[in-house]
Amino acid sequence: MSRLLLFIAVAVLIYLLIRIYRKGKPPKDKKNVEDMVRCAHCGVHLPKGESIQAEERFFCCAEHRDAYLGR
Repeated sequence: MSRLLLFIAVAVLIYLLIRIYRKGKPPKDKKNVEDMVRCAHCGVHLPKGESIQAEERFFCCAEHRDAYLGR
């Protein structure tokens, strides 16, 4: 019985050490993270860098921009 308790204690200790080690790691590379915006016309979400901005609104393409603005 004492061997079983010793085995469980060692297993818990190893588990806790692994968790502590993983918490100390720096976060993965987040350089590729970009804000997402929503097209004012159709509602699709796309990266801000790929959107078209007009009158403080974002659009997924020129056609939706023109349709929304009535051009």
